[in-house]
Amino acid sequence: MEEVSEYAEHPREKHLGPVVLRRGRRAETTTTDQRLLDSRGPTDWVHTDPWRVLRIQAEFVEGFGALAEVPRAVTVFGSARTPRDHPEYELGRRLGAALATAGFAAITGGGPGAMEAVNRGASEAGGLSVGLGIELPFEQGLNPWVDLGVNFRYFFARKTMFIKYAQAFICLPGGFGTLDELFEALTLVQTKKVTKFPVVLFGRSYWGGLYDWVKNSVYGGGKIDEKDVALLHLTDDIDDAIRVVQEAYKAWEDTH
Repeated sequence: MEEVSEYAEHPREKHLGPVVLRRGRRAETTTTDQRLLDSRGPTDWVHTDPWRVLRIQAEFVEGFGALAEVPRAVTVFGSARTPRDHPEYELGRRLGAALATAGFAAITGGGPGAMEAVNRGASEAGGLSVGLGIELPFEQGLNPWVDLGVNFRYFFARKTMFIKYAQAFICLPGGFGTLDELFEALTLVQTKKVTKFPVVLFGRSYWGGLYDWVKNSVYGGGKIDEKDVALLHLTDDIDDAIRVVQEAYKAWEDTH
């Protein structure tokens, strides 16, 4: 801690490392070291924002460490509520197998439903099946078909892993979580935070209305450009989806 002399243009300050306290904030009577070493103090510090920063940092370190050697991969989103006897489950299973056959690891949210189907298809086909789980009050842990799994507390840390270690997104029919990831990916590509990153909407009957709205209302209203609409690829065909992924990956390779 350091007291800084009071000048006419500056209020009195107290420095706590990089943090500057002024006016009423200077009244803190203990030091950081004292609070760290005094084991008799309160334990509510583990729920404070500075401690959360360390947890966030730990999630990034664990995620980067676990996924650093994952080969080329595709992240697939879809509903956790898809039953195992639903045609969309079998579709996800076939898609996971097709990704594995094409040499891509399959990354999902690691949950049940469509996510489980994709992980299962990839694992059964001998590919790498990755699950990035999230702490939620209403979903169980990672599905049994995940070969490499990481659980996260924070959505934003998990989202970084979905983007960083994938070369494409494929969206099976899903709910708010799928929509969230879809539009975040589109925003990152539009703003060139990521490049050569296709976003495939799988299922014309499910996604067609959304695609038409983007094209007719969002683009039609001048809110996005024509090239932004082209970021979305709508299909019902697994081979077509794999082709889009492969072409985008080749384009990425050619520029790196």
